[in-house]
Amino acid sequence: MDQAQRKYRLPGRGTSSNRPGRFEPLTVSAVADGWAGDDDPLPVLRTQVSVEIPRSVISYNQSPDLPFDRSINPYRGCEHGCVYCFARPSHAYLGLSPGLDFETRLIARPEAPEVLKRELAAKTYQVAPIAIGTNTDPYQPIEKEHRIMRALLEVLSDANQPVAIVTKGSLIERDIDILSDMAARGLCRVGVSVTTLDAKLSRLMEPRVPAPKRRLQVIERLAEAGIPVRVMASPMVPALTAQSRTAAAPVTRFGVFYVPNGMSMPYWYPQTEGPLDELPPTLRSLEAFKDRVLICGGLDDESANLVKGGGDHARSAGTFLTCVPYKITNGADVSNAVSMDQIAARELSKETQLASLELGIESNAMLGNCDGGASCA
Repeated sequence: MDQAQRKYRLPGRGTSSNRPGRFEPLTVSAVADGWAGDDDPLPVLRTQVSVEIPRSVISYNQSPDLPFDRSINPYRGCEHGCVYCFARPSHAYLGLSPGLDFETRLIARPEAPEVLKRELAAKTYQVAPIAIGTNTDPYQPIEKEHRIMRALLEVLSDANQPVAIVTKGSLIERDIDILSDMAARGLCRVGVSVTTLDAKLSRLMEPRVPAPKRRLQVIERLAEAGIPVRVMASPMVPALTAQSRTAAAPVTRFGVFYVPNGMSMPYWYPQTEGPLDELPPTLRSLEAFKDRVLICGGLDDESANLVKGGGDHARSAGTFLTCVPYKITNGADVSNAVSMDQIAARELSKETQLASLELGIESNAMLGNCDGGASCA
């Protein structure tokens, strides 16, 4: 546990780590010394805002991977606290941690609008779209007090300067009056980032971002105002965001356990006929879903066992899963065709990025032994 965890409670924060940035020569670690007070309730870690006086606000890049060559960031750090944010390491350039410091020790640039006005008025300036929100969100919570983004928009509008904005913040609705006027002149477009429609998952990954439903309302309002707006469905985290299509309609998963011949029946198959009163030992973890469990038997391909030369298990499995008759070559031989589980996966792939997940099991205690101690499943 690092120093920040010992000193504060961290409700609504994206990370619990506050390791020093990669440029720091020293690392400080807190150690409990046993003095009275160590067990007292910890205070909540609050957001701190410092002020920076910038010499310039337009940052230029020559990256071939970016669709813009200049950008503005009204703030350094971001209170939204998205755990996946690629901008976190930028805080290390300030001698701060990419962890909790990035979302709690923020820097506002209140003089940025005046500096921008000078830069746009320079004789050497050549007009091209400016991107805002590429590193930190211009409509994060502290914008409500500091209003730097609105002042920047006023400067950009007066100068007929085109701008592209990326945000998760609903505070952008405050500036619809400016944005709609700029959009009417072809000077503005907005991208709203929506990672998932699952509100619980969003709260875990993006603790201080408006809920997904609220962001959809923002998109609707911007569109109604005539402002070009698009959904930026990123980042995609397949193991998490692929779990549901929408917050209200999660994808139904279909799971199959296939156990070929060679298994120890009492562990896998019910010992009584009729209603499934009790799951066999190996399936006990599914007890909460017992009413949705279907156990099938009698699917053995007896003809595969009549062939001499070994490989009974492989031939039986291949025949059952592919519905293709076995063929004899030398020893074990698996029929060469698309198996039933992958036919189902093709359909599931329309709903999720994790269409098929195959697991292998080997446990002599539960499955029985064959061929010198190896399990037969």
